[in-house]
Amino acid sequence: MIRPGSISGLLCGLLCGLILMPSIAGAALSDEIQVYTDDINAPGEFGLELHINTTPKGRRVPDYPGEVVPNHGLRITPEFSYGLTETWEAGLYVPTNRDPSGNVSVAGAKLRLKWLPIRPAANEAGWFAGANGELSRLQQKFSQSRDAFELRIMNGYRGEAWLLAVNPVFGWNLSKGYRNSAPDFSLQFKATRKVSETVALGTEYYSELGTTSRLLPSSEQSHTLFAVADIEFQGWSLNFGVGRGLTSAADRYTVKSILGFAF
Repeated sequence: MIRPGSISGLLCGLLCGLILMPSIAGAALSDEIQVYTDDINAPGEFGLELHINTTPKGRRVPDYPGEVVPNHGLRITPEFSYGLTETWEAGLYVPTNRDPSGNVSVAGAKLRLKWLPIRPAANEAGWFAGANGELSRLQQKFSQSRDAFELRIMNGYRGEAWLLAVNPVFGWNLSKGYRNSAPDFSLQFKATRKVSETVALGTEYYSELGTTSRLLPSSEQSHTLFAVADIEFQGWSLNFGVGRGLTSAADRYTVKSILGFAF
């Protein structure tokens, strides 16, 4: 049996090794606004999530020539997933974007692999921990580095009423010419409380802080707070949130939803 202590040590070792790698940074499409918790498909189970988000008031100035800015944009991303084992899950994203002029683009594709070795049994309270790796290739108008890799560490606790989760996220640009000495670093939190058997209310927080070797000045960091509702009912789920940027570097308002189904 795998012990939580050995898993924690392995995760820490993996994380430290990746942080010390020659690495990368760059703007990317906000196709997925989600804090990862203890959700994972059962072995042989297919899942589908539809990520939809829009920015009624957001950044208008490109970070680099040719970038599609988020202001008044609409992003729709189907995510297909499959349970490999009790602790491993594979996924595929196909992000699309509609700009304010009505132009629709398939931005590219993302492959991911989730590992969740620690989680509570069904309908029980307990801690969870794991990691999610994601390899992406996007059009350059959505990401200055077309190829990128993201490592997300998942930690948290699910209780009878409360769900708490934190995701440190590290990003590396893989395209030639965009490599830096340290990965991008962001931090995400989620806290919700059940108000009924099927509905939970709470908050989600998203930040973009700079890199692991150099945090940006506070005025250049992006911080966004969402009010969210989670609904689960007979095989489907909905996460809906309205976000407010807390700093000038963040989009002023963002609305997002994730509609999920299991097969």
